[in-house]
Amino acid sequence: MAPSPRLKTLEERHAALERQIVEEDTRPRPDAAELSRLKLEKLRLKEEIERLRRDA
Repeated sequence: MAPSPRLKTLEERHAALERQIVEEDTRPRPDAAELSRLKLEKLRLKEEIERLRRDA
């Protein structure tokens, strides 16, 4: 079964956040607050993705 458009959008956003986290973390002076915010958002999206998959 093909993923729903909502699930696909969330997965794309999750991947984009991962890229942002890596980019921020590899900077000479990473912003700890920004990293924390990005990681929390990524976790929130992961939980939403898992919920949608479970309910499908």
